Amino acid sequence: MSEELHPRADELNAMSALDLVVLMHEEDASAVRALEPQLENIARAVDLIAERLRAGGHMHYFGAGTSGLIAALDAFECPATFGVGVDVVRAHAVTEPGEEDDRELGVRMARDAAVQNGDVAVGISASGGTAFVLGALTQAAEEGATCIAISCRPESQLGRLADIAIEVDTGPEVIAGSTRLKAGTVQKLVLNMLSTGVFTRLGRTHRGRMVGVVPANAKLRERAARIISDLTGVSIEEARRRLQDAGGDVAAALAAERRA
Repeated sequence: MSEELHPRADELNAMSALDLVVLMHEEDASAVRALEPQLENIARAVDLIAERLRAGGHMHYFGAGTSGLIAALDAFECPATFGVGVDVVRAHAVTEPGEEDDRELGVRMARDAAVQNGDVAVGISASGGTAFVLGALTQAAEEGATCIAISCRPESQLGRLADIAIEVDTGPEVIAGSTRLKAGTVQKLVLNMLSTGVFTRLGRTHRGRMVGVVPANAKLRERAARIISDLTGVSIEEARRRLQDAGGDVAAALAAERRA
């Protein structure tokens, strides 16, 4: 798939900058369209993950290289965006040369993370055959965790290990094997859908607002105040006061409004 040569590979060096970026834009658009056949699987995964987290489980991402870094980005954003604990979504990523080929390292990392029955393990691998990720999901499955696979290869090894396989056929990259391109984009989109879908199902958003936002800096405090103002109709000044009275907890400030 991603290792295959792009049909226009031999033309790239002679292309103008505009022709090159137009081609890349067209390829990115095709990758987004390739998500459509997997939307039902993504939705199934959202419902299943939400069920596990509602019961007290945790979500663990496992990935190597670009896939691991994309997973780390999504996990990093969850506490600030949705107001969940830093342990609710955790990314276990390896980036050093050779680590992605170490199946036993994946097994040890899943074991050290105490992935267990009631948790969810999400393996991310463009090829669907990364040894580190396969080891981690195998260990997670043995412990009784729910397993989700995200890859860009249909009928992948990783998909066969999982309860739900999300396999998006993105086709060859403009630069053969450079999975930071279309494959990376699609993996980020899928993780966006999973985490946003899950925490919306769990009530961490309300009417499209981040009511779980943690106002840890001036920008986020102002965003939190605007959310309160939008949802209650009070002035921004009154919203700031209510936010302060609630100790920075947007949901608490809104709950106080409903009780009043």
